[in-house]
Amino acid sequence: MPFEELPHTADWSLRVWAANLNQLFCESARGMNALTGVRLAENPRVRRTFTASAPDVENLLVSFLSELVYFADVDRLAFDHFDIHLDMEASQPFLLSVTLHGAPILSLDKAIKAVTFHNLQIQQTPLGVEVEMVFDV
Repeated sequence: MPFEELPHTADWSLRVWAANLNQLFCESARGMNALTGVRLAENPRVRRTFTASAPDVENLLVSFLSELVYFADVDRLAFDHFDIHLDMEASQPFLLSVTLHGAPILSLDKAIKAVTFHNLQIQQTPLGVEVEMVFDV
């Protein structure tokens, strides 16, 4: 798995790594799903789209994951496949466009209240990119 849970005193913390930013966004969502223990119904499959702009990639990641928290909380939907397009051209703001594929939530062990910016920094590594993030539960 390209993510691991990190010890945290009150909330949940997750380290995620990937070869590139698109994969980092996907694996961050999968890691968040793993923390919550979400199980999806087999049918009906659903598709949603999400777009965002932000001054940096960390804000885009928080926006993306926060949208997933919103879908789980309000619509009782979770997603297991993500078609991600990041536009990181020199001009800002940076843009994110995602097609989400998922299903209604069958069960959820524990809900995430919010995605935080606590110590959030996407870093380049010799193998790709890595991020540590904290979720308020």
